[in-house]
Amino acid sequence: MPEKENKVVVDQQEDETSPPSAKRICCDDPSEYRPEVKDMSLGKDQDDFRVFYKEDNERYPLIRETYYQMHKNQTYEFVQERIRKWGKLNHAKMTIMEAVHRLDDLVDASDPDTSLPNSVHLFQTAERIREAHPDKEWFHLTGLIHDLGKMVALFEDREPQWAAVGDTFPVGCAFSKKCVFPEFFEHNPDHHNPKYNSQYGIYKPQCGLNNISMSFGHDEYMYRVLTGNNCTLPEEGLYCVRFHSFYPWHTGGDYDYLCNDKDREMMKCIREFNKFDLYSKADVLPDVKAITPYYQSLIDKYIPGVLNW
Repeated sequence: MPEKENKVVVDQQEDETSPPSAKRICCDDPSEYRPEVKDMSLGKDQDDFRVFYKEDNERYPLIRETYYQMHKNQTYEFVQERIRKWGKLNHAKMTIMEAVHRLDDLVDASDPDTSLPNSVHLFQTAERIREAHPDKEWFHLTGLIHDLGKMVALFEDREPQWAAVGDTFPVGCAFSKKCVFPEFFEHNPDHHNPKYNSQYGIYKPQCGLNNISMSFGHDEYMYRVLTGNNCTLPEEGLYCVRFHSFYPWHTGGDYDYLCNDKDREMMKCIREFNKFDLYSKADVLPDVKAITPYYQSLIDKYIPGVLNW
């Protein structure tokens, strides 16, 4: 059988949550983006991040629609179907750095804080971590790759953005009011299903996050890409990738009743990572061309070669 072509579409999807197409920029010189768009995050104060209900934000209608579709459609069965599909890792072959630059074409439809292509944010996060933790090279690389699972919104058989971006949450148990736009869960069939709508649902107390199903998106997909391609990042890095969007837990303080002691210990690293993931969006744009050789050396060490996606 011929090898599946590594085909990625660069036009945005035509669905309810598709943002306008990103200006195609070369991430080697993200300054090209400055004359056309004054990014809303640059220079923001920390208290101004993750304000989802600000209706005068020009991105508010898109963000609201993204979460509406997400909370309506992310059922337990939907998640199992997507894991069966994407867990096969047979959709493309590419290197980590190729994937980073493919995200030049994606603007996150759930993010109230930036309208820059996602590739820029990856380097912003990595550089902020590198500055604060110069001796933790695995942490620097985690910053660079943490959002690469959003490739599921760019492949030929792509997912809509509501199944690729945004905050994550457990499925198979009651939805939390600590999720953003929790009122939209009223439209989710699992919210009305006694099998899934109790506190624990199908799970046991303190069963551990590795034993529950999360809403499908870039966190879970990238975790599976890494573990399915013999990545040698430490467990802390894998936890950051898999749960960095689980805001109702690591920021909202909910779902502890599903966590075990290991999850609680790992939360310390995720919270440290979150500071750089979130607040780096206020940073100046990095000189990607100058720093790429350093990150390529980390890729060669921890996640080398062509990966199955």
